[in-house]
Amino acid sequence: MDWVLLTYRIPRQPSAARVYVWRKLQQLGAIAVQDAAWVLPATSRTREQFQWLAAEITELKGEAVLWEARQFYATDISALRRQFVEPVEAEYRKILATLKKRGRDIAALSKQYQQALARDFFASSMGNEVRERLLNARKGSPR
Repeated sequence: MDWVLLTYRIPRQPSAARVYVWRKLQQLGAIAVQDAAWVLPATSRTREQFQWLAAEITELKGEAVLWEARQFYATDISALRRQFVEPVEAEYRKILATLKKRGRDIAALSKQYQQALARDFFASSMGNEVRERLLNARKGSPR
C-alpha cells in the first residue's frame, strides 16, 4: 500500500491557523500517525489535496513537507487501513438507520453520503448499499 504523508509546523499564534489546518485534515479524512504527521492513501486526488493544504500551510507562515511512502512493516499491518475504513462504515450505518425512519430528509442524507464517499478510500461495499437505498428512497419520495 502506498501512502501520501504530510508533515508540517505552524506558529502557535494565531491559534486559528492551527485549528484551520486540523479541521481541514479531518475533513479530508486524514489519519494522524504522529503529532504533526498525517497520512492518506496515495491517489492522484489525495496528492492534490495535500499539495493544496501544504500551500495553505506555507501561506499561514508554516512549513510543510509532502512524502510518498510505502508501508512495509507494522506490528499490525492492517491497523492503519482500519482507521480509514471504520469511521466511513459507521457513517454508512448511520445513514442506513436514518433511511428506515419516517420523515427522513433524503437531500441531507445524500449530502452525508457524498461526504462519506469522499473519505471511502477503500471502496466499502456498504457504500454501494447506501447508494442503492438512497436512490430507491428518492424514487419513492414525492418531489
